[in-house]
Amino acid sequence: MSASAVRCIAALLATLALSGPAFAEVPVQGYQMVKTYPHDPAAFTEGLFYRDGDLFESTGGYPSDIRRVRLNDGHVLSKREIASIYFGEGMIDWGDRVISLTWKNGIGFFWSLDGFEPQGAFTYPGEGWGITRDDRRLIMSDGTDQLRFLDPATMAEIGRVSVTADGRPVDRINELEWIDGEVWANIWQTDRIARIDPETGQVKAWIDLTGLYPLTPEMDPVDDVLNGIAWDRQADRIFVTGKRWSSLFEIRVTAQR
Repeated sequence: MSASAVRCIAALLATLALSGPAFAEVPVQGYQMVKTYPHDPAAFTEGLFYRDGDLFESTGGYPSDIRRVRLNDGHVLSKREIASIYFGEGMIDWGDRVISLTWKNGIGFFWSLDGFEPQGAFTYPGEGWGITRDDRRLIMSDGTDQLRFLDPATMAEIGRVSVTADGRPVDRINELEWIDGEVWANIWQTDRIARIDPETGQVKAWIDLTGLYPLTPEMDPVDDVLNGIAWDRQADRIFVTGKRWSSLFEIRVTAQR
């Protein structure tokens, strides 16, 4: 091989090295509407999960609240307001307790699952946005591209991962739900849900919910956005809603578009 050929190959290899890894484009999935349920149009939804046949929901605002809601008719079965100095954020269950976050106060609360009796508080740095869990740890978002992992016994951070799609950070990660080994996340002010590999942080697929709840003149396009994912593990049902939406939807995810 000539010296000039060697130099050409070396230059090509250097160019490839500088260009970084090649990232496959993240697939985009659609949805099919299965059923529509009533939802409180005054509820500024920040957290949502399904347990024992009912929905558990946290709302933002002053005051904020946490509530247990009957799925079929949207009736609020029980509710607890949070002190008006706090803007409520995500919530999740752990054992016989509910854990809820606040936005900018760096404090979260423990509540009894039945009746939402106060059971203490914990602190964390930065903002609180969404929270979910697997079988051994809590998973929290803070509005950035980071997912934090917390020890449910101590609430100490035990790890974190950066969320990326096509090799780029994905920020504004909001409400979270653990679904069949993945973290599903609302991305604030978008109509998409990210399906995230919790170990690598890579977005495995997007779910595009465009058109699910069309914007009306009465809605605030900045605030009244898609937020809230809940999974009925036993029946494999997925529910989604939004802030101040009058409907909650059961959906089925469809194949890549």
